[in-house]
Amino acid sequence: MRVLVTGGAGFIGSALVRYLVGEERVEILNVDKLTYASNLASVAPVAQDSRYALLKADICDPARMATAFAEFQPDGVIHLAAETHVDRSITGSAAFVETNITGTYVLLEAARRYFDGLSGERRDKFRFLHVSTDEVYGSLGAEGLFAETTAYDPSSPYSASKAASDHLVLAWHRTYGLPTIISNCSNNYGPYQFPEKLIPLMILNALDGKPLPVYGNGSNVRDWLYVDDHVRALFLILRRGRIGEKYNVGGRNEQTNLGVVERICELMDRFNPAGAAHRRHVCFVTDRPGHDQRYAIDASRLERELGWSARETFDTGIEKTVRWYLDNRQWWEAVRRGVYAGERLGLAGKRERQPDPVKQDAR
Repeated sequence: MRVLVTGGAGFIGSALVRYLVGEERVEILNVDKLTYASNLASVAPVAQDSRYALLKADICDPARMATAFAEFQPDGVIHLAAETHVDRSITGSAAFVETNITGTYVLLEAARRYFDGLSGERRDKFRFLHVSTDEVYGSLGAEGLFAETTAYDPSSPYSASKAASDHLVLAWHRTYGLPTIISNCSNNYGPYQFPEKLIPLMILNALDGKPLPVYGNGSNVRDWLYVDDHVRALFLILRRGRIGEKYNVGGRNEQTNLGVVERICELMDRFNPAGAAHRRHVCFVTDRPGHDQRYAIDASRLERELGWSARETFDTGIEKTVRWYLDNRQWWEAVRRGVYAGERLGLAGKRERQPDPVKQDAR
């Protein structure tokens, strides 16, 4: 089987590439622009495998995407390439609109033209899986779960851009017959995650004895999904999911943000004692604008129809994650020296720099 993966040098994408090449023995073309959040060290374990190839390209480039399909001849697509960090979307929304909406459109068009040229069994088996987020659904109250039928109500530029891309994917199925599937996942965590995200940021700040900033009062709730559980689900959905459907992927591991940070502190006290409890560094900072209160996924369709279930609880997954960051300093130290030093992002008072229209047109 040959799968074109977009964003395969990112956090979830690299976990998927390692899984597909290393365990499922699938041929992969990794199409990645190699932005700040991409890291080729994350795919190093399989980079020399004959089943793996990298194409450095922007999914917004129609000619490059058409060539990628024509030359690689994939049996399926798993589309992960996206701008993903909510905080960055607050002060830099233009990149989210371009990559998440325009990029998805360009990729859909390339896939549609490629699919129209297929015949027989290859046409029957081709699938396009678009990987999205539970954030498109907005915020839950104290009870209830997001189902595949939950109405969209995005709160941030990031979630709005992903909601728009979901609608494009569904429209390309209904209008053109492209065999698309959408997955919407809860918050991922695990090894190789870029340290702007909550869990790796807290681990590394605790390791350095720095403040552990928690937004608001820390009561916001997220359903945490270990990344290896997620990528197993993605390959299963690609192979066996129903065309035109959506599948929610969640770990059934709801935690408050403060609870997550406190659990990290407990593990750091065990694995990296600092003479006093790491909890003393927790501090509360001004909340993120438009911060949704609670997300929780109902993954019963995926569990019932395809037989998937999460293998990791939050306790087992977070322990593996903390240990990985402590054991892999070389990976994250290179990131912190190069592109992200751990600073606060997403302060709404900062104005985003709009792209130069002349340069955009000339690209």
